[in-house]
Amino acid sequence: MQATVVQFSLVISFQPFVMDLSGKVIIVTGASSGIGAATATYLTQLGATVVLTGRNIENLNKIGAECKAIGKQKPLLIVADVTNLDDNSRVIDETIKKFGRLDVLVNNAGKGQNGTIETTSLEQFDDIMDTNLRSVYHLTKLAVPHLIKTKGNIVNVSSVAGTRAFANSLSYCISKAALDQFTRCVALELAPKQVRVNSVNPAVIVTNFQTPLGMSPDAYAAYIKHSEQFHPLGRVGKASEVAAAIAFLAADTASFTTGTCLCIDGGKHILCPR
Repeated sequence: MQATVVQFSLVISFQPFVMDLSGKVIIVTGASSGIGAATATYLTQLGATVVLTGRNIENLNKIGAECKAIGKQKPLLIVADVTNLDDNSRVIDETIKKFGRLDVLVNNAGKGQNGTIETTSLEQFDDIMDTNLRSVYHLTKLAVPHLIKTKGNIVNVSSVAGTRAFANSLSYCISKAALDQFTRCVALELAPKQVRVNSVNPAVIVTNFQTPLGMSPDAYAAYIKHSEQFHPLGRVGKASEVAAAIAFLAADTASFTTGTCLCIDGGKHILCPR
């Protein structure tokens, strides 16, 4: 018997990935400050049309003006509270009415508060869960039909506190751990419909996030300095670094990535103090 030799020719063509969000309509919640504001301007620089929501109209107008100055498309500003069901419906409805589509939902709005099992009231627990989890659940549910049409994606802003336990942040840690599981579950459910779902998990990032916790400027500066030793890279993060990760996940650069909780934390989640 004569053996048959089959030869295969394998040619691999590499196309460079570029973070280009031109033509994409992206909702960013909590866009009036911190990570949300940095994300809004970052996405605009990449060509996205952004819909910015937040409760502080003055700050929202300021960030909107910055986006307008650098973008091709004027942003849509919607004063809204993510814990208000009617507001969430209005955000989706006004987005579709204005642009006719939705490509990406960035669930960024969130809050934190200190407390242990001995000091955290049910009222505080409910408040944190309402903002950090229930609102994400509701807004995502409203957005999904539109994201299925565009084969879009969702990026949730979680925390390193979702991956590790920290004392005196009980309700916050629980809310972010639940958000990470929500990310994975929804990613699995929507994968057959080509909708990707991921999260970013920052550690300490220089923003005004700690202000509601009652920190004075001097106390916050001391907190930032103290925090440097608990990040293996030797420093805390910048909001622009989180924004870049959100943009990566939102763009086609991450077209084969779903269900991922991406730590933007200077290595904090792998740190084991000795």
